[in-house]
Amino acid sequence: MMQQAVEAGVRHVPGRPIYQLRNVSRSYGAFRALTGINLDLTEGSFSSVIGPSGCGKTTLLKIMAGLAPPSTGSVILNGRPVMGPQRQIGMMFQQATLLPWRTAIDNILLPIEIRDGRQAARAHRDDAGALLDLVGLKGFENAYPRQLSGGMAQRTAICRMLITRPEVLLLDEPFSALDELSRDNMNLELQRVCLARNATAFLITHSIPEAVFLSDTVYIMSARPGRFSEAVTIDLPRPRTLEMMTTPEFGAYVTYIRNRLDEGAAP
Repeated sequence: MMQQAVEAGVRHVPGRPIYQLRNVSRSYGAFRALTGINLDLTEGSFSSVIGPSGCGKTTLLKIMAGLAPPSTGSVILNGRPVMGPQRQIGMMFQQATLLPWRTAIDNILLPIEIRDGRQAARAHRDDAGALLDLVGLKGFENAYPRQLSGGMAQRTAICRMLITRPEVLLLDEPFSALDELSRDNMNLELQRVCLARNATAFLITHSIPEAVFLSDTVYIMSARPGRFSEAVTIDLPRPRTLEMMTTPEFGAYVTYIRNRLDEGAAP
């Protein structure tokens, strides 16, 4: 059954189209970072991309976010070309990058303050408090980053990403700096938040188990110039639990993806 799911490619995830990338490439002079990227993301789906270091994963994420233009091809978000940073997009990086002189709730409100001013930010304090409650940080509204653990800081960063109610979450290895236990707990938290918000998420990761745990589809990227060599459908029920990671079905997905990466992900 697992092999059939893998060979079938991307399964349809109910929901309207959000992202459409067609024949996207990116070159820097004679150096080609990406080539022939085609991608469709639908509302409420969770996808991951995994591949060797230097294959262009972060470059792809920057193009999707409107932070860098493609050299060729098109990037469409909600039916419109992505020509620069978009309000519908929330991004999260490897480090929480909280401002040390601002409290947790003020860090969360920073995107609204930058975009719309301090008065607008103050009007969203209740929303920020609700997000802290959602990620289990009720009571830490006035804590400073130095008073938060690594996992708590990353939860605060999730809230900062969500405060503008983005339709799409672009995630660049957001939990790679955490220890294994904290990382597992943050993946549970991220899954819960995405399900609660019906968010569309796209994750860069070097962890095969993390990709399998979180994703509906795992895209395997080849060495540069980066391209998608295979899309692996993960047919596991949601919500997923840490206990699932010990099952033969989960292990089969991990082994298959690892073998494809070891083979160079040849088509």
